[in-house]
Amino acid sequence: TTLSVIVEPPLAQCSAWYELFPRSCSAHPHTHGTFKDCMAWLPRIAAMGFDIVYLPPIHPIGSSFRKGKNNRLKATRKDPGSPWAIGSNEGGHTSIHPLLGTEEEFEALVDTAKECGMQIAMDLAFQCSPDHPYIKEHPDWFSYLPDGTIKHAENPPKKYEDIVPFNFDTDHYMALWQELLHICLYWIDKGIRCFRVDNPHTKPFAFWQWLIERVKEKYPEVIFLSEAFTRPKVMDWLAKIGFSQSYTYFTWRYTKKELIKYVSEITEKEVSEYFRPNFWPNTPDILPYDLQYYGQPAFMTRLILAATLSSNYGVYGPPFEQMVRDATGDVEEYANAEKYEIKFWDHSRPNSICDLMTKLNTIRRLHEALQKTNNITFYETGNSQLLYYTKSGPELLLIVVNLDPVHTQSARIPVPYESEQSYRVHELLEDHHYIWEEKTVEVTIDPRVLPARIYKILTPLARETKFEYYM
Repeated sequence: TTLSVIVEPPLAQCSAWYELFPRSCSAHPHTHGTFKDCMAWLPRIAAMGFDIVYLPPIHPIGSSFRKGKNNRLKATRKDPGSPWAIGSNEGGHTSIHPLLGTEEEFEALVDTAKECGMQIAMDLAFQCSPDHPYIKEHPDWFSYLPDGTIKHAENPPKKYEDIVPFNFDTDHYMALWQELLHICLYWIDKGIRCFRVDNPHTKPFAFWQWLIERVKEKYPEVIFLSEAFTRPKVMDWLAKIGFSQSYTYFTWRYTKKELIKYVSEITEKEVSEYFRPNFWPNTPDILPYDLQYYGQPAFMTRLILAATLSSNYGVYGPPFEQMVRDATGDVEEYANAEKYEIKFWDHSRPNSICDLMTKLNTIRRLHEALQKTNNITFYETGNSQLLYYTKSGPELLLIVVNLDPVHTQSARIPVPYESEQSYRVHELLEDHHYIWEEKTVEVTIDPRVLPARIYKILTPLARETKFEYYM
């Protein structure tokens, strides 16, 4: 039996992703952003401690069936369209939207990110707008309805009239595969080493295995993040065939019971040997109900959970930083979504989430226990609102999170540390030091101030050592 082994780069095991739309990076309202504008954001994002800046598709956008504001079926002349409706008479998947800039400016963006210690991640969305050059050049790569019209994308009950999927059942599938590989290699040649892959579960497994193997033969450092919100077995298979990381159901796991069950499922079983979760509290498509209803305490809680439960996490950055919570009706979607319009983000607005992001990313970089996912153990607190878990490594971290966004919660937590004498503890989020003497300690958390504690167990104290305060 011949077994194949994929060796991933360190960034596949531990990374913090920040998503932004380059067209919304302008320093001036009502102005289409450029790569140069985006470049100006990079030092700030690097200072917050992120590793990867993820850009939605940067290609020309089709005009046929273009979606308007809030996903309206009819667009006005001012509507820029969804970046995922790729392709127009200005080019396709190896072209750049002319309002964003040139290839040289894109390469400068990639180089600047690397100088800041980060990578630029591109979106691999293997689909087209009805205006994509492929449709005229390769009509056999698409499916058609009985009336002869081309078949658009659907995800019932949603319909995407501005998007046309490839037909992977075409008799000319190998030519299609080769072209999609060419797209990957084209952007790798421009310096890209991270790809976020849109809806990979709607394409054949055999195709992805073939493409990833060929990319990694020449570029083993490339990372593929799977955006597949689908059945667990399908997500598992995508990981087995080569995807480095995967989006997860974390976004919809709120209660203590749900979180323990889900994290245990992906860390304690065989799946943990090949599946690397990437926890996102929000995306351009998803504004979860807890963020809508409970504001800052919920944003802080979900950020801390994502960054400490998983060694890989990401945020749809600007609206998360500024705690945007306006939804479209009674659904988990942003009102006035950035997918369909250009935004202006004013970084001078005061907010505490930016500071908390910086603190968490700093803690993650300094503590090896948070750079892995499968080293987690859950403990009971006797309080259904307090989630308590440890992350083990060269050091032991004790993490307690208040899941109640409204009320202060308390509990006595067991300390899994054997010592016959007092020992020092460093609380990392607030940078406080304590001395603990007992096997259980009382923890009280007000979510309106800070909804979690991260304790680091330090060395035992000599018996004659004196400190001013105890816990």
